[in-house]
Amino acid sequence: MSPADDATLRFPAGFRFGVATAAHQVEGDNDHSDWWDFERLPGRIADGSRSGRACEHHQRFREDLSLVRELHNDTYRFSVEWARVEPRPGQFDGAALAHYRAVAEACRSLGVEPLVTLHHFTLPRWFAARGGWLAPDAVADFRRYARAVVAALAPLVRLWVTLNEPMIFLYHGYLLGVWPPGERSLRRAVRAGRALVRAHVEAYKVLHEAPGFGGAAPQVGVAHNLLVFDPARPGHRWDRWAAAAQGAVFNWSFPDSFDGGRYCPPLGSGDAVPGWVPCQDFVGVNYYMRRRVRFAPGRPGALFGAEVRPPGVPRSDLGWETYPEGLARVLRAAHRRYGRTLWVTENGIADAHDTRRGAYVVHHLAAVARVLGEGVPVAGYCHWSLYDNFEWAEGFSARFGLYEVDYATQRRTLRAGSRVYAEIAAARAVLPRFAEQYPGPASRPTG
Repeated sequence: MSPADDATLRFPAGFRFGVATAAHQVEGDNDHSDWWDFERLPGRIADGSRSGRACEHHQRFREDLSLVRELHNDTYRFSVEWARVEPRPGQFDGAALAHYRAVAEACRSLGVEPLVTLHHFTLPRWFAARGGWLAPDAVADFRRYARAVVAALAPLVRLWVTLNEPMIFLYHGYLLGVWPPGERSLRRAVRAGRALVRAHVEAYKVLHEAPGFGGAAPQVGVAHNLLVFDPARPGHRWDRWAAAAQGAVFNWSFPDSFDGGRYCPPLGSGDAVPGWVPCQDFVGVNYYMRRRVRFAPGRPGALFGAEVRPPGVPRSDLGWETYPEGLARVLRAAHRRYGRTLWVTENGIADAHDTRRGAYVVHHLAAVARVLGEGVPVAGYCHWSLYDNFEWAEGFSARFGLYEVDYATQRRTLRAGSRVYAEIAAARAVLPRFAEQYPGPASRPTG
């Protein structure tokens, strides 16, 4: 039996196929947020661009939802923009809340499940000015915002992500200093991280105060960026140690803290999370790449590990190693660790020339199908992203979209390499012809 004929490459009834976006990256004119201000600082955005009108999704969301259906998808992950909803502390914009309700209603009318994210990196300007997640009232502010969103959307939404990639948020904003607030302080990163843990717990409670769509209990989780950390020299003990140490901190410190109610290193040394309740209905997995780690005794801040990039390894336009089996590995690891339902809340490739996207989709979805066949409970897969967008510090140069966007005209065009995703979703299987069309590695070597 060939791999393409293997029954595990078929997706079970109820498995959901979707796409993901984030408000600031697609809506346009998010001019009350910290990112809007950050983009205006010289040298902060790689291509010198600003989000500006982005993809005009705020006006074009109905048109964009029709694209979701054209892909034979039944799930749309989008985020609510806190800066729009609460432009001033304690003052909520009724029109903004009505807009997000309209998005959720439009999803429902098309038979698309809305998966709503409360915090996808951006903060209201006033919240950032108070100190962001370091402010004494930060958690209370987030709880108040969550309550307002729940009041508007709860009858329409069953699936919620409270925080997107909290470790990535800390790493870029508080350690590398390349995102807001532009700091480089481990101490402040830890303080902000502890506040994020509490913010999720409190938002989880708020979300469970109201029944979700159809009166059912909502399902609430966090989207974690999980990487595969492998030793550069598998036979080298210290390489293995450094890779494991980086994986433990980067991948598991947040979900472990949520799961056990105690702050895990580096967020703490096992002290209790105030007000904790069990708060992971599902675990969201954002997966993009593998890193190969070599022991580096002179790098204590990086847990004595340095990334090694072997030549000839398949990579995206951003230099991220394409490794489809890594998605299966992190899903298995998350299932072993938490025993919860899993969602692939993001997975995709920056590929401006569209030479690797089709293979990427086929091989990563084949990895999901294999773990489903092993009994790993994956509820759905959301591809990043529906279309090209403002990719944070990379600006508009990174092209992750299934649809190409002409920013001058706002025209969306389905990329040739994206068609296979629609075909897999329609067939609910990685059929033999997909494997034949895209044999071998999931992308060509680029360096």
